[in-house]
Amino acid sequence: MVQGPALWTMLSILVVVMAIMYFLPKLTKAVPAGLVGIAGATLIVWAFGLETRTVGDIAKIAGSLPMPAVPAVPWNLETLKIVLPYSGILAAIGLIESLMTLNLIDEMTETRSRPNRECLAQGAANVIAGFFGTMGGCAMIGQSMININSGARHRLSGIAAALFLLSFILFGSSVIERIPLAALVGVMLMVVIGTFEWATFRTLRRVPKSDAFVILFVTIVTLLSDLAVAVILGVVVSALVFAWESAKKIEVEVKDHPNGTREYDLHGALFFASTNRFRKLFDPANDPQEVVIDFADSRVFDHSGIEAIQWVAEAYRKRGRNLHLRHLSADCRKLLHNARQMVEVNIKEDPTYKVADNELD
Repeated sequence: MVQGPALWTMLSILVVVMAIMYFLPKLTKAVPAGLVGIAGATLIVWAFGLETRTVGDIAKIAGSLPMPAVPAVPWNLETLKIVLPYSGILAAIGLIESLMTLNLIDEMTETRSRPNRECLAQGAANVIAGFFGTMGGCAMIGQSMININSGARHRLSGIAAALFLLSFILFGSSVIERIPLAALVGVMLMVVIGTFEWATFRTLRRVPKSDAFVILFVTIVTLLSDLAVAVILGVVVSALVFAWESAKKIEVEVKDHPNGTREYDLHGALFFASTNRFRKLFDPANDPQEVVIDFADSRVFDHSGIEAIQWVAEAYRKRGRNLHLRHLSADCRKLLHNARQMVEVNIKEDPTYKVADNELD
């Protein structure tokens, strides 16, 4: 643990680098503020002989060009079982971070990227990298933010960053290893401050409670686990919340016609989450002989919806009443046709799919 004079030195370097990155762009953008901050901190440490941890204290940067080779692992099912879970997690994290980076860059530069091409290129590059024994990668928010804030707008900036990184590994490792860690921390802190959605704190109380819960839930899971797990669980929770909210919106408008027929105009989606409410919308014991359910403003989405219709139809059948379905869309009719062995209700045809007249046929 860093303490004493070394701690104060690191904090001082950290503050100086952050100040340079904040104020220098207000004066000029001819020179990247991050580069000036890192170079300045390195020179100060070297000139005054300050004691602080450097990149070289963590790892050695020097390396050589990798040579192509087939991974020396057994090509069998056991290897696949070991590799597949980790590769899936890394691929998910890489894609998520890349898409988040592209979205952020599009907002900053007011441009429109091509995520599909980016994902395909990234996947192909990572597969090829595996045959050179190198580590996979993805679009990085930190580096992209530094490039954009330094004035980069074209693909050449990414190529230049890769070539400079390669040159550092091959030729300039001794220089890079002398960079104070505090300088890099200062740069990344400024990147975090720039990318963090500070408006979340203002809108968190105004958005629906379900959305606020999902935001906090994903944040906590990310801290406790990783980004891939957090996103997957966040999607699941969001889907469940959406299903719950959609289920509460199903309702009917009851119309009694002069010929003694009662019509239920159904509004909302009929699926697994809304079936219980759907069943409670009807009154088979007190309804007349002829009952119509109008689906002009509703859709049947899954097997649970079919079962709910069957339950309602059976309730009317037991009481000797006739149930008709009207204004079913083509996809709903197909769904019911596929389940015709289970659902036995009278579907009133409406080939023009128009709203029915007040008088039933």
